[in-house]
Amino acid sequence: REAVVSTQSTGGKSGKKTNPREVATALNAQLGEIDALEKVEITGPGFLNFFLKPSFVCAQVQDILLNGVRPPPCDKKSRVFVDFSSPNIAKEMHVGHLRSTIIGDTISRLFEFLGHDVERVNHLGDWGTQFGMLIAHLEDMFPNYATESPPISDLQMFYKEAKKRFDGEPDFKQRAYKRVVDLQGGNEEIIKCWKMIVDISMAEFNKIYERLDIKLTPCGESFYQSRMEGIVKRLDAGGHLQASEGCKLLFVEGEEVPMMIVKSDGGFTYDTSDMAALHYRMVDERADMCVYVVDSGQSLHFNLLFSAAKKVGLVRDDQKVVHAGFGVVLGEDRKKFKTRSGDTVKLKDLLDEGLERAEKKKK
Repeated sequence: REAVVSTQSTGGKSGKKTNPREVATALNAQLGEIDALEKVEITGPGFLNFFLKPSFVCAQVQDILLNGVRPPPCDKKSRVFVDFSSPNIAKEMHVGHLRSTIIGDTISRLFEFLGHDVERVNHLGDWGTQFGMLIAHLEDMFPNYATESPPISDLQMFYKEAKKRFDGEPDFKQRAYKRVVDLQGGNEEIIKCWKMIVDISMAEFNKIYERLDIKLTPCGESFYQSRMEGIVKRLDAGGHLQASEGCKLLFVEGEEVPMMIVKSDGGFTYDTSDMAALHYRMVDERADMCVYVVDSGQSLHFNLLFSAAKKVGLVRDDQKVVHAGFGVVLGEDRKKFKTRSGDTVKLKDLLDEGLERAEKKKK
């Protein structure tokens, strides 16, 4: 098959069409003697089929049985950050998290097998305005939360209750915004309340990770709050930011849309958080590579992030940043997989059903 591809590209450059089978014949003639090969056959329009000697295969299998599967020599040990899974606090993991979690774990295992130093990062959504309404609702429902652990068994339902009040009760909405300010200001009582919500979520996430045998280090958006101020100062000092209607934008040549680093109200965005995270990994932690395992719907964002990071000097030429994109899980209607009621399928329910079906197959 490679011969066919090569023929097409060669023919394209010369402007002259070439018979793929003739090219395959020419390639076969150039192979010479290879100890591992018993024979090479040309089939179809120009495919090369390679047949290994049984003695070679036996020797390889025997070596694996005696010595195990060994990686190739690692000439240079690299420090690699793999960013994957990344659920949101106060929401259950859903079917959409499965691919990032499994693919990210696989990439991490491969780098570890090759001898590299791997940081498995769970970039949690553990900060933002939604925590204001969660904290305000917690204060109302469990006023003694400071001394008695609130018995919240269904955090997803708790989130929906808080969101309903936020959308329908003006006084509650105002208090929720106040709690966001308190949280960002470092109010000890509010921080304790926030941490309680995070801990409840993490306990549920960890049950999923244990079932899947996934190892991750949680490092959410909250970790980068103080670092975001630093990245804004650095970008401002370097003359990289442009003011527009009260916002501060970072434009990158060749990209249609800019990054919004500071909103008109002075708040930060996901762009700010991701820039701060990349600074921490590539500059502070001196990573050689950072791999983001996120669905392909975020391709534009990562193209912009990587281009901006290189422009402002966060990523050197000898460092790599990679978006390992993948498709989303679709239902029979070719849309994002959901339940009949329109809700996202919970990952726990999917794993339970998979296990149940496997048990039935065994009987």
